[in-house]
Amino acid sequence: MKTLDEFLADAAQAHGHLCAGQVLGVRMAMLGLEKLGIEDPRGKDRKRLVTFVEIDRCATDAVAVVTGCRLGKRALKFRDWGKVAATFVDVASGRAVRIAAKESSKELARRAHPELSDKNQQQMLAYRELATDELFDVRWVKVMLGPEEFPGYKGERTVCEACGEGINFHREVRREGKVLCRGCAGENYYEPL
Repeated sequence: MKTLDEFLADAAQAHGHLCAGQVLGVRMAMLGLEKLGIEDPRGKDRKRLVTFVEIDRCATDAVAVVTGCRLGKRALKFRDWGKVAATFVDVASGRAVRIAAKESSKELARRAHPELSDKNQQQMLAYRELATDELFDVRWVKVMLGPEEFPGYKGERTVCEACGEGINFHREVRREGKVLCRGCAGENYYEPL
């Protein structure tokens, strides 16, 4: 596995800059892999890992860099909970660990580096140095994954009876005897013009 500094360089390149969230995300992912005993997530272990991220911020990009999990490969799952947290699932063993950044880490960063006036700089430096138990809550959890959640799953495809668009992986809604996509069922995030 790469070192913290090597992963941080990769994360900065992938994300466009290095920030405190990137440092947290890299450390979080490294810890998750360590807890699961996954040594080569981009190589021999690449099909063993599914990762759930709970925020759409900088840390998520860093988690993806370290784990090799991607949305397009169906190995990175996004749950919009607004938390700097991720759950790492070893699909081979069924073991899963959820790691969440402690809110108290921000205050620890201020105390650790009062000589720095910029809070991002304080956090970037402190998040490299602080012990993992000062930065993160770690919990072993159980994650139930249906077959459609696994990378490489080839499932049924159906067509929305209202708009005619295809729907993958049992994401359709059945309402009043009709098969609908979530948008036509009223769950749109957009409004047609």
